[in-house]
Amino acid sequence: MSLSPLQDVSLKPYNSLGVEARARQFVEVRGDDELREALRLADASTLPLLLIGGGSNLLLSGDVEALVVRMASRGRRIIADDAAGQVVVEAEAGEPWHPFVLWTLEQGLGGLENLSLIPGTVGAAPVQNIGAYGVELKDRFVSLSALDRQTGEVREFDREQCEFAYRESLFKHSGGRWLILRVRFALSRAARVHLEYGPVRQRLAEEGVAEPSPMDVSRVICAIRSEKLPDPAQLGNAGSFFKNPLVDAAHAARLASEHPGLVGYPQGDGRVKLAAGWLIEQAGWKGYRLGDAGVHRLQALVLVNHGNASGAEILALARRIQADIAERFGVELEMEPNLI
Repeated sequence: MSLSPLQDVSLKPYNSLGVEARARQFVEVRGDDELREALRLADASTLPLLLIGGGSNLLLSGDVEALVVRMASRGRRIIADDAAGQVVVEAEAGEPWHPFVLWTLEQGLGGLENLSLIPGTVGAAPVQNIGAYGVELKDRFVSLSALDRQTGEVREFDREQCEFAYRESLFKHSGGRWLILRVRFALSRAARVHLEYGPVRQRLAEEGVAEPSPMDVSRVICAIRSEKLPDPAQLGNAGSFFKNPLVDAAHAARLASEHPGLVGYPQGDGRVKLAAGWLIEQAGWKGYRLGDAGVHRLQALVLVNHGNASGAEILALARRIQADIAERFGVELEMEPNLI
């Protein structure tokens, strides 16, 4: 086996924001052995290594002086299926997330339908603990295999060891030590749909679907997401750009008294999760555009590239929004995309 990295490669096709940035070296890997070979190449060249998947959670603020390794491994399979209808499925890290979700539904397996149409890859999903419409990845997670860059060994992680939190995990702050190879999920042949999110219930009711299947839920969520979020192929974006901030109950009560329409969700620990999109829209940023960097006209939580915005320009816009929200509401917004 011999990998030959490409030199001075444009990363514009490999990030959903569609910003131009160049990688010193670039290579795609399709399995564990090729990934190990890429690590050896990085070590031999003294270049740092940057692992990417679908590029849907990246903000490239400039050229990347690294060996960029794109995970392109494929494979999905049922590895356990008991008499009670509990099923464990496994997917390789390079599998695109939404097609994987559709595959599970085609097998008659429910559990991931609320996470439909989220961009990215299976391997990147645990890093952010992706979530939508009342379900987070950790709710369906069993375990994953990851390569330890320090030792070259493969280690198994269960849910507790992953240290999942809201859009957080151990892997997000490990300095690139752990390279996720494959992930396993617990699904079910019995339909146990989760409809806590009001618009999903409302859309199903409008369609006259009284007993929705997981496929029905997926279909409706795809429709809602398509209406709210632009297709990256048509308008560069990284989905929700800011996390919904958590504040203490007293802060939330004070803001609610000043802003009666405040959107917030009480949490089990006594804090309140505020809707970042509502804050940004109230501050007047929805639809804002400066050059080709802008805020989506229909969803204030989404920053967009209208064509030729640089990563630095999008970052500058994000910083302005953060500063304004902090000044107006006393709330710190945290970016979801990983800043490179």
